[in-house]
Amino acid sequence: MVSKYIYYILFPLFYLGIAMLGGYFTSLGVTTWYPAIAKPFYTPPGSFIGAVWTIIYTLSSISLILFVNAAQGKSLFWPVIGLYILNGILNALWSYIFFTKHMLFLAVLDAFFIWITVGLMIVYVWRYSILSGLLLFPYLLWVFFATFLTAMIYKLN
Repeated sequence: MVSKYIYYILFPLFYLGIAMLGGYFTSLGVTTWYPAIAKPFYTPPGSFIGAVWTIIYTLSSISLILFVNAAQGKSLFWPVIGLYILNGILNALWSYIFFTKHMLFLAVLDAFFIWITVGLMIVYVWRYSILSGLLLFPYLLWVFFATFLTAMIYKLN
């Protein structure tokens, strides 16, 4: 059996990998294509968005660790781990779709699915660790805003 403490390393590394991959995809369009498109006046600056994602990934990693500590060996353990992984993949994929491929409508759909997966993560971890679920609420709120913002950018372009 794998020590549960290995997750204290694996989960932060997972989120670091997602952040790096998303950052790479973002870098492919953020200085060229992104400045040229129409955006709503309430679009936050890139430095703010980066700080928010750093906080969200940190909270998500802690949430996942708390869940593992509370639910290891329980029936939903692996499906919930899979949900976190799916969420991370969808998150990195959004940067690819939006900044690299410039497929705005598909980015709106992806953002919506990110929001759905965060909601499901909250529902499933809550029964094992309320704190684990609470740590995901900033993510849920941010993705709600990000989905709306992406939809407005799609509409303007």
